[in-house]
Amino acid sequence: MNTTVNITINGEIYEESVPNRLLLVDFIREVAAQTGTHVGCTYEGVCGACTIQLDGEAVKSCLMLAVQADGHDITTVEGLAKDGELTPLQIAFNEHHALQCGYCTPGILMNMDEFLKKNPDPTEEEIRHGLIGNLCRCTGYAHIVEAVKDAATKLA
Repeated sequence: MNTTVNITINGEIYEESVPNRLLLVDFIREVAAQTGTHVGCTYEGVCGACTIQLDGEAVKSCLMLAVQADGHDITTVEGLAKDGELTPLQIAFNEHHALQCGYCTPGILMNMDEFLKKNPDPTEEEIRHGLIGNLCRCTGYAHIVEAVKDAATKLA
């Protein structure tokens, strides 16, 4: 059974007839061709690689159906930079070498972007707690925490 959804992704409206059981992450990757949103844990919601922002709130898109996003506004990692200008968080990730393989990075960026909007002056402990839903097998998190702290100072 299919349902027609109307979902805005990075400012572009997608009106599509989709299977009722299509996951939002698959809609984002396959229909909207926004492949920065990754699937890392095979749809279990534990790794955070699929994190996007739904109406400004960080959510794991592998745990939602596309029909649940009908009428909502989604931002993916491709939508963070505006007019080709990276955000302070993206710049800080680059400057602090806060990634290695980069597979988890889009989800972490989406999570920390929302985190910094809610907590613009976080402590290291608060940042580490905010990262609980994002797994990274490469970095050890130290550079990620440094990048988020640096971005917070630039956003203040």
